[in-house]
Amino acid sequence: VIQDEIPISTNVIEWRCIESKVENKRLHYGRFAISPLKRGQANTVGIAMRRSLLSEVEGTSITSARFERVRHEYSTITGIQETIHDILINLKEIVLRSDSYDIQKAFLSINGPKKITAGDISLPSAIKTIDDSQYIASITQPILLNIELKIEKDRGYRIRDSRGYNNGEFPIDAVFMPVQNVNYSVHRFGNDGELSEILFLEIWTNGSLTPHEAFSEASKNLIDLFLPFLHTKGKEILHVESNKKSFNLPELSSLSKDDIDELTREVTLKHIFIDQLEPSARAYNCLKRIDVHTIWDLLNYSQEDLKRIKNFGKKSVDQVSKALQERFSIDLPKNKSYVDRTKKKKL
Repeated sequence: VIQDEIPISTNVIEWRCIESKVENKRLHYGRFAISPLKRGQANTVGIAMRRSLLSEVEGTSITSARFERVRHEYSTITGIQETIHDILINLKEIVLRSDSYDIQKAFLSINGPKKITAGDISLPSAIKTIDDSQYIASITQPILLNIELKIEKDRGYRIRDSRGYNNGEFPIDAVFMPVQNVNYSVHRFGNDGELSEILFLEIWTNGSLTPHEAFSEASKNLIDLFLPFLHTKGKEILHVESNKKSFNLPELSSLSKDDIDELTREVTLKHIFIDQLEPSARAYNCLKRIDVHTIWDLLNYSQEDLKRIKNFGKKSVDQVSKALQERFSIDLPKNKSYVDRTKKKKL
C-alpha cells in the first residue's frame, strides 16, 4: 500500500494518487485527490470522470472463437468436461492487455488430459494475459482440442450477433471495460468566506490497466471530447447516428421542451444495456433471446408480456421491475401490451 500526504493548494488545481494497492492480479485499486476546486466543481468533475472511466476507457476482449467440427454452441465434445457454451463464457472472462488496435488472432492447441487456463493461449506479441491461471476448460481424455480466437480492442459493451458466423465460429459478448468500479466523494475546506472543495476519486480496475493509467486516459478522453467545441461554430442541423443509420433532426428552436426531453431519454436508454439491472443468468438469457439488449428495448414490454416468455417466471419479472424502478425510476407497466416504437411520431 502506498500512501502520501494530501497536498491542498490554494491556487492551481492539482491531482495526486494518495493510495495504490494490488488486491490480486485482476483487481487493482487507486485513490486520487483533486484540489482546490470551487464550490460545485467537485461534483461536476466527479460525475464526468466517473462516466468517462466506466464507458470511455478502452479495453481488450476475445470477441469470437472457432472450434473444429462443432455445429452449435450447446454441443458437447467427447473428452471435454464443459460444453461449448461453458467454454465461451469462460473465454469471455479472460483479462487481456493489448498495445494494438488491429484485430488479432490467438490459438489454443492442447493435448489432453489437461486443465486449460489462460496461460495456454498462444498470443501475438502485442497481447498478454493478466492472469495465466484463469480457467477455461478441462480435457479428461487423450484428445486434441483446437480453438482459434479473435481478439479486439474497443470500449464499452458489444452484444454478440450470430449473423455472419459459421463453420464452427461463435461470437462472444465482449466487455471492453478495464475499469470495474468508480466512487467519488466531495469534502470542503477553508473558512466561510473562501470555501473550497477537494474531490476524492476511487478507481478499481481488472489489472489490464493500473488505476493511474485509467485516470489519465479518462481525463484525455474528456479533453478530446470537449476540445472541438472551442473551435467549431454551432450548426443549425443536428446530424445523429443511431444503429449505424444516419438522419437529420430539425433546428432545436423548432422542438418543444417535451420533444427534447423525450429525444434525450431515448438516446440515453438506447445506450444502457440490461447488464446494469444485474438480472439473474436465466432472466438475462431469456431477454437476449428475444433481442432485448438495452433498457430501451425492455420498455417495449409490460410485466405481463415478460411473464409470457418461456422460462422467465414471475420472480424474474419482479427482480427486473424492481431494478428498473430503483436504478432508473422507471415503472414497467403491468398490463400494457407490446408497444411498437417505430410508429411513434417522428421529429
